[in-house]
Amino acid sequence: VERLVRDAKLYDIGAGTNEIRRFLIGRELIGG
Repeated sequence: VERLVRDAKLYDIGAGTNEIRRFLIGRELIGG
């Protein structure tokens, strides 16, 4: 989970696009 949070923060700062957030959320849901 920490990894996803770190990646999410990096992506949010780097791009901050809803698409990336959606991808991360979907990935988290699929990964469990």
